Amino acid sequence: MGFSDSDIQALWLTVRLSSVVTVILLLVGTPIAWWLARTGSRWKGPLGAVVALPLVLPPSVLGFYLLLAMGPHGPVGWLTTGLGIGPLPFTFWGLVLASVFYSLPFMVQPLQNSFESIGPQPLQVAASLGASPLDVFFSVVVPLARPGFITASIMTFAHTVGEFGVVLMIGGNIPGVTRVASVQIYDHVEALDYAQAHRLSAVLLIFSFLVLLALYTRRPDRQKG
Repeated sequence: MGFSDSDIQALWLTVRLSSVVTVILLLVGTPIAWWLARTGSRWKGPLGAVVALPLVLPPSVLGFYLLLAMGPHGPVGWLTTGLGIGPLPFTFWGLVLASVFYSLPFMVQPLQNSFESIGPQPLQVAASLGASPLDVFFSVVVPLARPGFITASIMTFAHTVGEFGVVLMIGGNIPGVTRVASVQIYDHVEALDYAQAHRLSAVLLIFSFLVLLALYTRRPDRQKG
C-alpha cells in the first residue's frame, strides 16, 4: 500500500507552503539581517531578541498570539477585513504569515553571520571606486554571502516543512487548505493507522537527514576555499 490521495495532497501543500515562506523570508529577512550585521544602534539587541524569539518560545504560545492578532478582533484581522480579504486563520495565507514569523530566525541568523564575516574592507574598496550602496550590496555583498543565502534558504524551507504546533493552531486541519504533512501524520496516529504514519514520517525523516547532510558536507569545502 502506497501513499493515499490525502497524503500526496498534504505533501504538496507542505512543499508549496515552505516554498512561499522561503521566498518571502528572503525578501524580508535579508534587509533585517543586513541591518543587524551593520548597525551600532541600541535597538540591535531588542530586534535581535525578537527575531530569535521563535527559537525558545513554545509553538503553541506563538500560535495563540498570532491567532488573536489575525482573528476578526485583532489588528491584522481588522486590516485584512478592511482590505476585503477577510480573517486569515484557517486559510493557506494564514499559515504563510504564521510560518514567516516562526521560521524568521532560520533565515535571518545565517544571513547575519554571513554578512558579519565579510568585514568592512571589501565594502570600502567598492565604495572608493564609486559604487553606490545598492551596487555594493548586489555586486560585492551578495556574491560573498552566497553560502549564507544557501544555508538560510535550506534551513528555512526545512524548518517550515517540519512545523506542527503553529500550523495546527492557525490552520486547523482542513484537507487541501491547511492540512500539511505533519498534521496528516498526526491524523494517521489518532486513527491508529501506524503504517501510513510510518510511510509519511519516513519521507520527512529522509528529507531532514538529506538537508543536514548537504549542509554539513558543504562546510569543509567552504573552509578550504
